[in-house]
Formats: sequence, structure tokens, C-alpha cells
Amino acid sequence: MLTPTHTHNFEQRTKYVVFITAITMVIEVVFGLTTNSMALLADGIHMGSHVLAIGLSWIAYIMVRKVSRNDNYKGNSSKILSLSGYSSGLLLLIFAFVILYEAVQRVVNPEIIQYKEAILVAIIGLAVNIACALLLKHDHEHSDNNIKAAYLHVIADALTSVTAILGLTAAMVWDIIWLDALGAILSSFVIIRWSIGLLKNSGKVLLDL
Repeated sequence: MLTPTHTHNFEQRTKYVVFITAITMVIEVVFGLTTNSMALLADGIHMGSHVLAIGLSWIAYIMVRKVSRNDNYKGNSSKILSLSGYSSGLLLLIFAFVILYEAVQRVVNPEIIQYKEAILVAIIGLAVNIACALLLKHDHEHSDNNIKAAYLHVIADALTSVTAILGLTAAMVWDIIWLDALGAILSSFVIIRWSIGLLKNSGKVLLDL
């Protein structure tokens, strides 16, 4: 059962994750522009999509806190969290298809990769995602679709970082460029499965099923 204490706790956690991710995004974009690194710039922009998604989760908790103090509000506050979770699930699904599309394009039209720089960016991203995942880790018995959505965004990002590191390293060692894209394709299918599950669970709450 989700209590006001759990909701407040989740609100604080998502707030910290939004700030951490936003700071990382700014640093990567700035250094990407100053060093002309497309890898850094792309990862910074990618981080921005997660700031948006997890920021949505944070706003949802703020809304629930405010309406819970309003005696005139007769609605079900858990639906606010499920609506946020559903919206975040849609963003996650879109994010997965974008990765899939870009990966397929790289297989068809391979480009020269700056391996060491790209691996460094992926390692930085993975470190940030691990820290955020630890902040968002929750007990499934005392959770909601909103915190699950925020957690999935972080885990999905960590998965893409891991596959990027493995794919880039393998591509660099064996000089097979398409291995990098293959890792991204595999990640996208896993993320699509996660996002569909999130959409189903949050959709059931919204439809009172």
C-alpha cells in the first residue's frame, strides 16, 4: 500500500535524479560544443529526454501532494501517478524506436567511430545512471506506476550504456563497426518490451480494470 510517507519519499528521490541528470546533460552539451565531440553532444541531448520524462514523474508527485491537502478534491490521486506513468511509458517507447531506427541506419550506412571518446561517454553515462537507479530503487509492494516509470527510464539508459560499451569495445578490437549498432538494436527490443508492460499496468489503473 502506498502511503503519504512513501509518496513524499518518491518525490524527493525523483527531484534529486532530475537535478543529477540535468547537471550531467549541461556538462555533456557544453563539452560537446567546445570539443566538437558529436558523441558527447548526442549523449547530452539524449540525457535531456530523460530529464523531461523523470521531471514529469516529479511534477506528478508534487500534484498528488497538493491535491491531498485540498479537502474539496474527491478524485483518486493514484490516477495522477498512473497517468504520469503512462505518459512516461509512451516516451520510453518512442525513445526505443528512435534508437532502433538510428541503429538500423548505422548498419546500412556505417560511419567512422571515435571509439575511445565514445566509450568514455558511455562509461560516464553508466555511472550517472547507476547512481540514479540506486536513488529510485523501490519496494514493489509500496510503489506506483510513476516511480516504476522513472526507474525504468534510468535502467533503460543504463542498458544502452552497457550495450554501447560492450559493442564499441568489440567493434574496436575486432574492427567490425556494425557490432556497435547490433548492441543498440538488442537494447531497443528490451526497452520496447519494458515500455509495453508499463503501459499495460498503468492503463489498467486508469481504466479501473
